[in-house]
Amino acid sequence: MKLCITAQGETLDAQVDPRFARAPSFIIYDTETDQWQAVDNSQNLQAASGAGVQASQNVVTLGAQVVLTGHCGPNAFRVLSTAGIGVIVNVEGTVTEAVAQYKAGSLKPSESADVEGHWA
Repeated sequence: MKLCITAQGETLDAQVDPRFARAPSFIIYDTETDQWQAVDNSQNLQAASGAGVQASQNVVTLGAQVVLTGHCGPNAFRVLSTAGIGVIVNVEGTVTEAVAQYKAGSLKPSESADVEGHWA
């Protein structure tokens, strides 16, 4: 299973970013191999609009099956859900902690966006 974790940095020790679309980095983590890579998301940090859709399309291209993040807006949630990607919000701590919580089954999938669009 490939996870996409929003991150404030480019390592497993980075804090989970509370923003999906405007997180500085995505950590793509393969739960079967424990391999991971950091992906720059800086192009969306200052976007006037469309950051949620653009970030979601990037996640689809990266092959993630689940997103772990603090919050997710309606446009991003719609794109991810349409692509069959699960979204889990209210994730906190480091990327390593988020992965461990996911593997332990303690994180529950979200049924909808939990913030309005253009949330910063």
